[in-house]
Parts: sequence; C-alpha cells; structure tokens
Amino acid sequence: MRLYRIFALIERDMRKFFRNPALMMASMIFPLVQLVVLGYAFGGKIKNVQVGLVEKDTGNPALQVRAGLNTIAQSPRTFRLSDYPNLPEAMADLRKGSLKAVIYIPPDYSQRVLRNENPRVAFIEDNTDTFTASGILERIQQLQDSLNGPVLPPLEPGQSPASNMASLYSPDRLPSSVQIQTVEVYPYVGYVKYFLAGAISLAIFVTAMIGGGITFIDDKARGLHEGYLCTPLSKADLVTGLIGSGAIKGMMAGLILTIIGGLIAGIPRIWDPARLLYLLLVLAVTSLAMISMMFLLMVRVSDPLVPRAIFGVLNTLLFFPSGAVYPTAGFPVWLRALSMVDPFTYVVNALQNLLLKNSGFPGISLDIAILAGFSAALIAGCILLFKRQI
Repeated sequence: MRLYRIFALIERDMRKFFRNPALMMASMIFPLVQLVVLGYAFGGKIKNVQVGLVEKDTGNPALQVRAGLNTIAQSPRTFRLSDYPNLPEAMADLRKGSLKAVIYIPPDYSQRVLRNENPRVAFIEDNTDTFTASGILERIQQLQDSLNGPVLPPLEPGQSPASNMASLYSPDRLPSSVQIQTVEVYPYVGYVKYFLAGAISLAIFVTAMIGGGITFIDDKARGLHEGYLCTPLSKADLVTGLIGSGAIKGMMAGLILTIIGGLIAGIPRIWDPARLLYLLLVLAVTSLAMISMMFLLMVRVSDPLVPRAIFGVLNTLLFFPSGAVYPTAGFPVWLRALSMVDPFTYVVNALQNLLLKNSGFPGISLDIAILAGFSAALIAGCILLFKRQI
C-alpha cells in the first residue's frame, strides 16, 4: 500500500466531484432548501381563505354580524368574504372547491334577536380539509362570543355606573344568545383519506422520476439510446414516444394506488363509473405532466448520478408545498407563491375534489386545463432541447 496511490484516487474523485455542479448543489445547498421548505410547510396560521356570505337580513343585528366578519377579514385576515345572492349558488361553489365555508344569515335573524327567540347563523364548512375548517371555525366562535357579550345600556339621569352594571343581570335585561350552528357538508374525513391524493400524486412522480429520469439517463450511459439515432425518427417522434411510454407507466401506477388506497381509506362508491372516468382523466394528465417535467430536466443530462442526487430535493420542492400534507392556506406568502407554480398542487386539488367530495367535472376542470397546458409547454421545450446526435 502506497500513500501516493491512495492520494491519486482521492484527487481523481475530488476533481470529478468539483466538475459536477449538480452534485455539489445536491450535497451542500439543497439540504438548506429542504430545511426552509419543510420548516414553513407545517402548522402555519390559516389566512385568506375564500368564504361565501349569504345575507338575507338587513336589520341592525345582522349588520353587526357582517361587521364582525369584516373585522376578521381585515385582521387577522383568516378569510375573505364573497357575497352570494342565494344559498344554492354558494353551496355549488363550496362543493366545487371555490369556497371553504359558507355563512348564512337567515331572513328572520334580526327579529329573533329582538324577541329573544334563539337566533341562529349557519356556518357551513368544507370538512374534507379539517385544518382549514378548524382555523375558520375558531374565528367564528370568537365572533359568537363577541355577539353574546354584555352590552351596557345608556346611563339614565342620576343613575350610577354600578347600578347600570347590575341592570345587566336582571331577568328582563339578559341579551339574546346568538348561536352559530356548524353544518358539515360531507361525512367525517379522516387524515388517511385526506392524504390519499398526495400518495397517488407521489406514486406518479416516483414513476416519472424512474421512467423519465433514471432510466433515460441509464440508457444513454449504456449506449442503448444510440439505437434510436440510427432510425429515421424525428426529434418530435422520439420525444413524444418516450414521454408517452412513461405517461402510461405513471397512469398505471396511479390507477393501482387509487383503487387499493381508496379501499384501504374507505372512500365510498369508489367504483362509480363516472367517478372512475374522471379519475382516469386526472391520472392521465398528471402522468403526462410529471413525465414531461422529468424529461425536460434530464434531456441534456448525461451523468447517471444527477437524477439520483436531486430526487429527494425535487420531492421536497414539489410534494410538500402542494397542500398534500398541510393546506396551502397556512403557508407564508413566498411558499404559497411556490405552490401556485407547482404542478403537484393542481393534481392534489383535483384528486381531493373527486375522492373526498365527488364533485364531478366542475371541480376538476380548471386543474385539468392547467396540467394540460403545463404538459404542452414542457413537451415543446423537450423537443427544442433534445439533441438527435451523440
């Protein structure tokens, strides 16, 4: 054993390491990114959630409810109010996923307050997202406490403040107790059901990572890719063929996990033909988007270590900001902006709407359009960057 021989091997590997910026980034800088993303992706305060308000009463007590809601909307900004003319229209948007809750003030609310007849305000929540629903409900309960708080009547001539306070507790001075009645739209949703959409999207992502990244790079390293270059196939033919093959694999993995995971989680009516059709549509565009993204990232890469090195980093940057584990309403502003450009976000939202709410096509149409446009742009980029030579 000679030290100079050992040093020669060390020097060779260190030169190789420093000549590969991707590996340096993965081993030194990306763990800091993981720390920041994971540190801010859990347990944040729910903010700026869209809530519908159906106000059928214009009396002073109803105006006090609206004033309290506006105060919450301004600070601490837990939700934003959207006015609706009727309850069915608001409920349609709630089931579609556009709203997280609906507050309904009935037409006889003010009269019931004045007559001490148990006035009620309905708080209808989307209970498929327990984190967001609990955050909104906490503020609504605070509003209820403020509405039922003691209100001092005006001082009469010669009346002392002490006697004024005592008058609050006389039987004829007791204020009417306002109740905010919580209505859950869906049956109880356990966390395993909530997490199912994230698990399905993660399965498709892993398949895309292997089929669109590792396998493609390994084929290039072994020389198998050169066989395609001996054929008259164009760049578009090669790219769409390879992406199409990977998309089929991802769709198969997603479908298997959807069925098995749905049975384990106890998703009701998982075999409903219309729901299965919409699920297949979501899985198809998801697989196409994921494999296109991985192919674009690896189209110019030749080092087999690169996809393996960045796998965990991509998982962190794409999966956790998507809302699969914790709702995006609890993210800070910069992380919520990242979730808006993350394809995982739209996959998780579409799958949750189908699996937890069975919302049909209206609940997934926007997500499918975004994923389809995302796939088309990435495939075009792959064709431009693909080199039809060794």
